[in-house]
Amino acid sequence: MNRLCIALICIACIGMADDGDRLLRLDHYVSVVSTAPAMTGQTAQICAREVVLASTGLRQHGLGDRVVLFVHGAGTPAEVAFDTTAQDYSWMAFLAQAGFDTFAMDMTGYGRSTRPTPMNDPCNLANAQQLAFIPQLLNAPCPAKLTQPITTIASDWNDIGAVVDHILALRHVEKVSLIAWSQGGPRAGGYAALHPEKVSHMVLLAPAYNRSGPDKQGDFRGVAVNTQSHAEFTANWDRQVGCAEQYDKATNEAVWKEMLESDPVGATWGTGVRRAPSVPSWGWNAAVVAKTTIPTLMFSGQYDKQVNPASVRNLYADIASPKKVFVDLACSSHNAMWEKNHVAMFRASLEWLTAGTVGGKEAGEVRLGY
Repeated sequence: MNRLCIALICIACIGMADDGDRLLRLDHYVSVVSTAPAMTGQTAQICAREVVLASTGLRQHGLGDRVVLFVHGAGTPAEVAFDTTAQDYSWMAFLAQAGFDTFAMDMTGYGRSTRPTPMNDPCNLANAQQLAFIPQLLNAPCPAKLTQPITTIASDWNDIGAVVDHILALRHVEKVSLIAWSQGGPRAGGYAALHPEKVSHMVLLAPAYNRSGPDKQGDFRGVAVNTQSHAEFTANWDRQVGCAEQYDKATNEAVWKEMLESDPVGATWGTGVRRAPSVPSWGWNAAVVAKTTIPTLMFSGQYDKQVNPASVRNLYADIASPKKVFVDLACSSHNAMWEKNHVAMFRASLEWLTAGTVGGKEAGEVRLGY
């Protein structure tokens, strides 16, 4: 645990009898020998945000299976995805209030974790994006200086492993539960397939599952870094709105503000963007999940246009676990945790983590919010 976290916990000890229901937010930095292609063999610092009640955080033993690690998707860092300060949209705070010790990690290249140096060079963007951020180029993009991926799904698994082991040692538990969103599906699901002995339950929101995906890394094609502007973020969200008052525009503004705060360099590019590495993915397909017996809950938003609900149903059909529930979440997009039916989703995840059921069912389909 870093010194900052120790200091914060010690401060929390003072007046504990009166302050046990106060939420603490602690940022841990976990060192890992990187396997990311852009920095293989170097030490990366992986930031893991912890949100926990003061009374829970001071317990060194007895947490059992009430420890959760959140894993983010392809673009949005974990602290924004799962712990936004907008209204009551923090999934981490919801579970922490229920007595869970919650953690959320940023992979190499995201948020407050180590960002490999090639991410700072706009020449490693797609040509059209370069011209937006390097006006002096006019109509002549600069050649990419990196022709390999910055990170891969395997280096993500390596990052997850370092954080899981840190949490297991910190909290004196044998397993953690994993909650993942979008590209976090193959990240968390792939890690769980490799280390089932360390994972208690999984909760997957719109997991990016491809039953016929490759077993191994193929040739890298494309650009090493991608960006998203506020206009692109909003357009992508708005195309997935299908019901009245599905989300609050003020939430959009709050989330985007936090997105830029998590990326001080990207915030200076043009009018401000969030940056992320383009991550080749493999190793989480039908053959892999057919061997996965970890109890798994899956959510799919009714209007999700980024991860087709049909692919989440494929995951439900393919996964070997006898304890599996597919939740069809009404009036929801890919960004369900920031929308009107988020509380129904949060409550279902709590029931799954504590009782292994949703609406009393340990297997089958559940419709929420209709």
